[in-house]
Amino acid sequence: MLEDGPSGQDDADGTTPEDAAAGPGLAMPAWVGDVRRLGAGLKKLFAAQLKLLGAEIGLARSGIVMMLFMGLAAIVFAVALGFTLLALAGWGLAQWFGSWAWALTVLAALQLVLLVGAILLFRRGMHWLTLPATRAELSTLAREAAKQGKAESEQAGEQA
Repeated sequence: MLEDGPSGQDDADGTTPEDAAAGPGLAMPAWVGDVRRLGAGLKKLFAAQLKLLGAEIGLARSGIVMMLFMGLAAIVFAVALGFTLLALAGWGLAQWFGSWAWALTVLAALQLVLLVGAILLFRRGMHWLTLPATRAELSTLAREAAKQGKAESEQAGEQA
């Protein structure tokens, strides 16, 4: 037993303590050792896969937080860019008209037209969300079913 290596195998003949306990005539088949090694390899593989999955979930969690903050930053920068472009448009109109009052009036009118357009498009989108064609089709089907049911009940009344 003292000459056994760290794997439990005797260096001299390659037998394990389990093989020695089975007796000299009852040796384990070679495929049993292969199956054991396969099982150990699969255990290591799945342990590594679980470790990788845990690391990726942690990275995804960090990514979501970063995406939210960067989305907020993008909104802030887009609004700032919009203000800058609006100021440049106002300055250009002031140069063209020669008056800040006219420039701001034209700019306000332009913004009012764009706002009304955005509101109308929003309302159109809200109308589409109500599924108008589907509602009309369902209404038609319900009316046809009611007519058919009424006709069938009249036929049943005449036969009785």
